Amino acid sequence: MHFTFIAPRKYLQGRNVLREAGAHISKVGKKPLVLWDARVKGLLGESVLGSLKAAALEAADVEFRGDSTKAEVARVAQIARDQGADVIVGFGGGKTLDTAKAAAAAAGTKMVSCPTVASTDSPTSSFTVWYDEKGVCQGFESWGVNPDLVLVDSQVIAEAPVRAFVAGMGDALSTWVEAEVVHSTRGQNLVGGRATLVAMAIARLGYETLMKYGLEAKRAVEQKVVTHAVESVIEANTLMSGLGFESCGVATAHMIANCLPGFPECKGLMHGEEVSFGIISQFCLDENMATDEMLKMVDWMIAVGLPVTFAELGLSGVTRDRLQKIGDVCAGPGSLCHAHPFKVTSEMVVDAMIAADALGRERKALKRQP
Repeated sequence: MHFTFIAPRKYLQGRNVLREAGAHISKVGKKPLVLWDARVKGLLGESVLGSLKAAALEAADVEFRGDSTKAEVARVAQIARDQGADVIVGFGGGKTLDTAKAAAAAAGTKMVSCPTVASTDSPTSSFTVWYDEKGVCQGFESWGVNPDLVLVDSQVIAEAPVRAFVAGMGDALSTWVEAEVVHSTRGQNLVGGRATLVAMAIARLGYETLMKYGLEAKRAVEQKVVTHAVESVIEANTLMSGLGFESCGVATAHMIANCLPGFPECKGLMHGEEVSFGIISQFCLDENMATDEMLKMVDWMIAVGLPVTFAELGLSGVTRDRLQKIGDVCAGPGSLCHAHPFKVTSEMVVDAMIAADALGRERKALKRQP
């Protein structure tokens, strides 16, 4: 198995970078198709479309319909073909960007990723996470190439909902935790190779950055301001996590997170919030996790406001029988849980989730004590 590392061709992050979108996108293509939802267009439309026009780009404007389904990808790809677009530019969150990536692959165009929240590590990756029309995760797929350009406007992200920023920290925290599992078995990363030293170093740096700047960055985005801490966490959430998960691999934290949307009570959760509970469950499953480091991370998650209990997921009083559905998927063929250096069974996963809830409740209670 070869050592493999993949990344976008160019990554650009900074305050007000989207005001210069036209100048940067013009180096990728001349006829962009812009994909965004009505809310994002309302916030950025005038500035972005003006920038594209100033760069003499002929832009097609398409509204995203809300989920990265195969039907939505086919629709956007066909519009791109009809319009003669040579690049698809996604503005928004992970589902918009994932749809833009898949549509670009289907239409044979280049792709530019413009995240407006730092809530996931989708912007830099080659992957699309698929959902059905009911919003249930159906798996993920790589297009073999990463975006040609990633534009990350720090001011736009600082003005986005704080909850999204925190959820991004939950998703990013899992990168090193899961990378260590895959590396321990010399397992495959998500592109069919082994993690390079660079990829492992990036994953670890993401974890260290979150521990150092996470709380400070959250305070700053609550005031909608951009500081060094905010820039650092945006990079951890977006670039470090994106490069790390794809070139290192993922494990139980993401497998459990991908199962949670199947519960009606979890429909309102963000991906990083689901991952955060998956991280603690993985801690309780993996005998190699050092207790002091585990408690440090759980306490940090509580401090920044990530869910660590069933109650915070909307699953207060959930029965073992219901959790067994997750356990069965996690123990089934093709599961990410098989990255561990031991056989993972359905009962082990359910036990780990119940233990994770108990740990979360205990650490939250300790925080409340005078």
